[in-house]
Amino acid sequence: MAKLIDGRVIAENVYVELRREIAELKSKGIAPGLAVVLVGDNPASRTYVRSKDKMCRALGLHSVKLELPVSTTQDELLARVQRLNRDPSIHGILVQSPAPKHIDEEAIVRALDPGKDVDGFHRENVAKLVIGDASGFVPCTPLGIQRLLIETKIDIDGAHVVIVGRSMIVGKPLALLLMQKNKNANATVTVVHSRSRDLEKITRSADILVAAIGQATFVKGAHVRDGATVIDVGINRLEDPASERGYRLVGDVAFDEVARKAAAITPVPGGVGPMTIAMLMSNTVKAARQSLPRSGALPATS
Repeated sequence: MAKLIDGRVIAENVYVELRREIAELKSKGIAPGLAVVLVGDNPASRTYVRSKDKMCRALGLHSVKLELPVSTTQDELLARVQRLNRDPSIHGILVQSPAPKHIDEEAIVRALDPGKDVDGFHRENVAKLVIGDASGFVPCTPLGIQRLLIETKIDIDGAHVVIVGRSMIVGKPLALLLMQKNKNANATVTVVHSRSRDLEKITRSADILVAAIGQATFVKGAHVRDGATVIDVGINRLEDPASERGYRLVGDVAFDEVARKAAAITPVPGGVGPMTIAMLMSNTVKAARQSLPRSGALPATS
């Protein structure tokens, strides 16, 4: 049976490091600040926003939670973003996705100050990831996956990583991150998707298989070679009348089947999810550190 990669435990290790850095920043007069903007009343989004706000407060970050009605116009949201861009007490800005259909999310991302784009989706930060500029912000889920692998002592250097899914949220940035020519990267990366031929053959060649396709239990035992590491990014609701909530959460991996073949695997929930929030906090602290005058800058943490 595969070893479980516990994202909650590893996230707590991240928070220990962040508390030390936050204390040092505060000694220099900087209280890292994160603003999370939610438009509409999507229940899942509300839950995520509450989780982020709760963690900010637990770490001692300055937290601003803006919950705007679904009737908020594009121009009104852009005006809010511009005010946050100018606010010196805010170092990170996140506009929760998905937004209502009348909101152009790409335009909102373009309007963000790249130095406050702690989600890592602004074109400037994507470009920095492409060229390996460490001053940019990497999207939180890929960054969290890399940290999971590092903390679990999974060797990335030279490994064949196969990523199932090509989104700008996970698949593409993760590929760019793990193929970097630096420590904790240097992987050979293959990205497969719904149009890939011989998908099972490709995924079976993976040392590290990342499932981020957004389909419940898509990755089966036949997709995985014996001894591989499997990272399950998906979180899907399946109806379950036996559950008090009427549903259960599953990943993109058929867990029981795959765990019998893999050497290590992330559970759902409790794997990648906690790391995504931890990396959001880490990016916010990084943004605060980079806002300091160069002479007063703190050393980067790993």
